Amino acid sequence: MDVSRRGFLKISGAVLAASGLGISLRPVSAYAQPLKIKYAKETTTICPYCSVGCSIIVSTRDGKVINTEGDPDSPINRGSLCSKGGSIYQMAVNKNRLTKPLYRAPYATEWKEVEWEWAFEKIAENIKRSRDASFKATNDKGEAVNRTEGIASVGSAALDLEECFTYQKFLRGLGLVYIENQARI
Repeated sequence: MDVSRRGFLKISGAVLAASGLGISLRPVSAYAQPLKIKYAKETTTICPYCSVGCSIIVSTRDGKVINTEGDPDSPINRGSLCSKGGSIYQMAVNKNRLTKPLYRAPYATEWKEVEWEWAFEKIAENIKRSRDASFKATNDKGEAVNRTEGIASVGSAALDLEECFTYQKFLRGLGLVYIENQARI
């Protein structure tokens, strides 16, 4: 059988029309589904993973995170996120995420769940003990230095300028000398 391309298209169209599997030319009604973030509160935050400082919009409803997305108004990332930033929703909404602090006593092999208040008290006690043990009021020349060399801090790149300023003031108030930030490492 010698069939031209045009003849093949005519035969194919006739077969489809006859079999009922053809394309309907009737208009289709489309209905938009309501947005997942409708009536949600939007808050901007900074991605906690690296020091670039990409802005993220976090949508919450009833105190729960329902969506995260890049902030198109940010001059840094202009709405785009890397694979880690794009998956930040899973960090907030994850049944495996720890919600209580864990403590492992010295020389213990098991972690135990503790209350937040207890954990804060323990951290404060450890800072005070270390500061008191390593505090130097004067150096070898007799000059006042008022510093502690027994504590160091590595800050997070996820902090904004005001948070870094406040954190830096707190650390300097304790007398820390060894202060670094993830953004500089």
